[in-house]
Amino acid sequence: MPQMNRDQRNAAWQAAHQWRARAAQSRPTGVMGSVKLLLTWLAFGALMIVGMVLGLIFLLIGWAMMPFVRHKMKKRMEQMRAEQAQDIGGGYASQRHASSQNQASHGHRPHQDVLEGSYEVKDEPRH
Repeated sequence: MPQMNRDQRNAAWQAAHQWRARAAQSRPTGVMGSVKLLLTWLAFGALMIVGMVLGLIFLLIGWAMMPFVRHKMKKRMEQMRAEQAQDIGGGYASQRHASSQNQASHGHRPHQDVLEGSYEVKDEPRH
């Protein structure tokens, strides 16, 4: 079987041949086709330039806003730390009362409290 016949029956070869024929038909011919091609490239280039300028502007705006956002986040973290801080001088009961009020105001579930009592560690019997 000759090589040419086998390739002509191949679906991929036929699709490539049809694509090549369509590409040859769509090539600009004459002055009008060249003008269209030139205008298409100019429009594409202009859109690329506009896109890059807009991207650069948004990048610079983002960089300019970073110190303000950082300051705002820093203030928010300080406020959260102040809300979670406990009174050092108070006893266990005052801390427990303050933390339960703090959690109730923020809608958190209360922590499970530690069981109070006296504990004794016994030595293991020696054998």
